[in-house]
Amino acid sequence: MHSNENCPEVYHEKQVKELCALHALNNLFQMKDYFSKVDFDNICYSLSPNVWINPHRSIFGLGNYDVNVIMKALQTKGYEAIWFDRRKDPSCLIHSNIFGYILNIPTDLKFGLITLPVYRRHWIAIRKVHNVFYNLDSKLQTPKVIGLESDLNKFLKKELENEDNQLFVVVTNEVGEKQSWCN
Repeated sequence: MHSNENCPEVYHEKQVKELCALHALNNLFQMKDYFSKVDFDNICYSLSPNVWINPHRSIFGLGNYDVNVIMKALQTKGYEAIWFDRRKDPSCLIHSNIFGYILNIPTDLKFGLITLPVYRRHWIAIRKVHNVFYNLDSKLQTPKVIGLESDLNKFLKKELENEDNQLFVVVTNEVGEKQSWCN
């Protein structure tokens, strides 16, 4: 994925349809098809059975999955997503106990050059791979290096300055139970 042959390989799915939540989790786990669209759709049905329009995804079935689907998907693999209170400084995070991060940010809906006034959300994975943190946003052409822990703290602090952005910390169930992800 990198132009420099000395750089380690970093798995990165690019945006297809409205599947950013799916891409975010596959990028987080660094594995193609760790989760599938069928997995996510089945989670939607399990969360809201017997409804004609499922509230956990796009009515057109193209994706646009909500946080409930992400949380349930993570639970099936022994992980949990914990909402991070933006009033805290990200330097309180114990990065060595955290599997990865998911940002949820507002995004525009565009058709060509036309931006529609529709409120949309976008999911972005952040993960440490080979001792370096990467922004694994599926809208990027390639993963973007964030850097070391201090760089990640600055990155997260800047992202959380936008009050519409939300951060979720992804940890194992054990770390979640012990609450050993933040000082």
